[in-house]
Amino acid sequence: VQLQASGGGLVQAGGSLRLSCEASERTFNVYNMGWFRQAPGKEREFVAALRRNGGFTYYAESVKDRFTISRDNAKNTVYLQMNNLKPEDTALYYCAAGQAVLSAIRTRGGYKYWGQGTQVTVSS
Repeated sequence: VQLQASGGGLVQAGGSLRLSCEASERTFNVYNMGWFRQAPGKEREFVAALRRNGGFTYYAESVKDRFTISRDNAKNTVYLQMNNLKPEDTALYYCAAGQAVLSAIRTRGGYKYWGQGTQVTVSS
């Protein structure tokens, strides 16, 4: 599956952005979908995930209650709604798809397919 991420940009602290990740094929009931981010000089870290069936969602503690992951099955698209953005949210955001077991859903190793990344910059 090929993934195309978009929606990044420059926003002031407290603002919002919605990232999109369009897949080249159906993901519902096939792939877990995840968002990760990587800031300069740091490791790529887990942000949010959506299980392939059931709609269960998972979040990093740092974004919980601010970010929401969702999907539009008809469009094969996964979204990351980001509210109350902070300067520390600045990073390159990647979407990913995988079929790993639940215990790996928060790990990079749980995903086989990756999008190209979209830059999010939050100014203070």
